[in-house]
Amino acid sequence: MNYSVNNEHWLEGEPVVKRDYLAAKNKSKFAANFPDSIIIHFTAGRSGQSSAKYLADPSVKASAHIVIGREGTVYQLAPLDTITWHAGVSSYGGRNNWNEYSIGIELDNAGPLTKAGNEYLSWFGGRYPENEAIYDIHRNENQPRYWHTFTQLQIEACEVVCRAIMAKYAIKSILGHEEISVGRKVDPGPAFPLDKFREQLLTQNRQSGESLEVAPQEGEVITDKLNIREDASVHARLVSSPLAQGQKVTIVDEKNGWYKVKTEIEGWVNKAYVR
Repeated sequence: MNYSVNNEHWLEGEPVVKRDYLAAKNKSKFAANFPDSIIIHFTAGRSGQSSAKYLADPSVKASAHIVIGREGTVYQLAPLDTITWHAGVSSYGGRNNWNEYSIGIELDNAGPLTKAGNEYLSWFGGRYPENEAIYDIHRNENQPRYWHTFTQLQIEACEVVCRAIMAKYAIKSILGHEEISVGRKVDPGPAFPLDKFREQLLTQNRQSGESLEVAPQEGEVITDKLNIREDASVHARLVSSPLAQGQKVTIVDEKNGWYKVKTEIEGWVNKAYVR
């Protein structure tokens, strides 16, 4: 998977980028020295293809530059020198109206989910299995709830697309919609590793093609008893007695809403209960 941005401000590379041009509703160009930021969103839709089609509809006010499907397919809807309407009412770092400064990337994801028996339901009636849901606390909220997971293919595609954009434009920040529209938007939410994603893109000089890694960090168990398992699943075998509240752990990996931690032993725990 490799992309570059051509002189017409379109992504080039494989897999094939779908180009549904938004000329009917997005015509304004960025001012000089912009874009300088990337905003990460989730679609809260049924599929990458349906979300791309929806955003390309001239009767729909919202739009974005790029949609990334769960299988890693990239849909580019507008040239990257054109302002799209992905940010809405927004304010961050002394700026308002982030549409004027940023490229919007939408990841196919249902967003918040509601548990119903062994399934998890989206706002539009989509049904998802247990391995596509995590229980976690949003950065702007106080209580955990269920969220649709992102796929590794999506995260990898988003990384490669962001690197191509950064090679073409002087990108200074990568933000979530939830950070520029606090209280109004919750995307991309806690299922997306936003902090690690942007840290490694913006501050670490890594070789091209190297996948994102989780840097070891310290954490503390914040629930009475926390099961530790041999894999990132509630169905995985327990590897020891539960960890106790207040116990210190070293976080060495992250996957699908779980942390791999080390104490005297090593195993996987639900990351909602480690801070």
